[in-house]
Amino acid sequence: MKDISRVIEGGYCIGCGVCPFADPSISMVMDDDGRYQAKPGASEPSDKANACCPFANAQLNEDVLGKRLFGAIDGVRHDSATGYYLENYAGYVTADGYRDRGSSGGMVSWLAAKLLETGKVDAVLHVKPAKDESVMYEFCVSTSVEELKEGAKSKYYPIELSEVLQYVADHEGRYAIIGIPCFIKAMRLVEQEDEIIAARVCYHLGLVCGHLKSTFFALSEAWESGIPLQDIKMVDFRYKLPGRKATDYGIQATGVVDGKTVTVTKPTRELSTTNWGYGYFKYNACEYCDDVLAETADITCGDAWLPQYAKDGQGTNVVVVRSLEMKELLERFADEIHLEPISADVVAQSQGSGLRHRREGTSYRLYLKDQAGEWRPTKRVKPSNRIPHWRKAVYKERLELVRQSFIGFHLAERSPQGMQAFNEHMAPYLKRYKSADNPWYRRVGKKAKQLVRRVLGK
Repeated sequence: MKDISRVIEGGYCIGCGVCPFADPSISMVMDDDGRYQAKPGASEPSDKANACCPFANAQLNEDVLGKRLFGAIDGVRHDSATGYYLENYAGYVTADGYRDRGSSGGMVSWLAAKLLETGKVDAVLHVKPAKDESVMYEFCVSTSVEELKEGAKSKYYPIELSEVLQYVADHEGRYAIIGIPCFIKAMRLVEQEDEIIAARVCYHLGLVCGHLKSTFFALSEAWESGIPLQDIKMVDFRYKLPGRKATDYGIQATGVVDGKTVTVTKPTRELSTTNWGYGYFKYNACEYCDDVLAETADITCGDAWLPQYAKDGQGTNVVVVRSLEMKELLERFADEIHLEPISADVVAQSQGSGLRHRREGTSYRLYLKDQAGEWRPTKRVKPSNRIPHWRKAVYKERLELVRQSFIGFHLAERSPQGMQAFNEHMAPYLKRYKSADNPWYRRVGKKAKQLVRRVLGK
């Protein structure tokens, strides 16, 4: 059995959509939990599909691909958290409203626009509102800056690449792609196998990633905001609330209430499913991914989740530059952006929780799979249980929170109480998780430290 078959059968498919492009006998389907998943045909998937799957190809991991792509560049450095890099920055776009339209500092859309404006690419592959009303968002092809602007902001929603990959194969031109880490890695793997895609996809813009959500995430936010489940149309996941910190953002949900189309704004802190640490409606594959900063992308942008930047509600990006062309683009248009150099350590600190869950946590989850005698993908981190007992409990409870979130949503769908039924179902599991995350001996330790500081006057 090929690894890709084990990936699909074991629930490790991220639904990226490269395997149907590599092997037309495979199809992409939306499963009952609102996740895209690969569905093999009658025969076993092809060698090409196996080689393109980001969770099946153990040899070409992010370190190997990163070294091939960036290792020979003069002045490049490597960090275990960020991968290869030339420069790291914190900053934002000052021109043409990109920062206002973006989730954070507007850097990703601005970079893609500059690639179009300078003629370096003919089109950009990115996520926009879907034409098909059965889903909210999908990968699309934009050939102008105006079209590109429609795709600003993060979309915490399942998407897949098969249709835009076929478009690239059928239409000559030069393309850039914007994607989360595993999708960028999947594209790099396709490019190893397909000369046409390799020649046409010239730039890879990466997004820092916490994890990929099922459709249930968007639906739960809108439903809890007062829009009936069957009448939800659209969710803007990153609405900037005036006068608030960057970390205190909201959502805007659009749908039909009492026969009228309405748009409701809610701070995420008022909604029950928006805490990223809980991992509600997370793809299982994300638990076995150790790339947070899109290490195979030419440049990566994400939120600068640090106190010195989060206080600015307009948003600030962290930027990891890996290719010379991206470095030169930033220098050429320096008058349109505000950037300050930061260290790789500061970049890692800005994504500290995500890196801990995807490095230390993945290592422990691999250990649990090995102990159970179950197949799992080969990752760069090694299986280990050499972490404190309370951290083990946290990672186990998080796995259960994810599993129960899907069960709870299905219960809510059948209940007249709706999201209240979901929250009641999740309450005991959430209580267990919070207890694991803050055991009595940690609470005692924290209080002791506070007492010492008061005594010392610090």
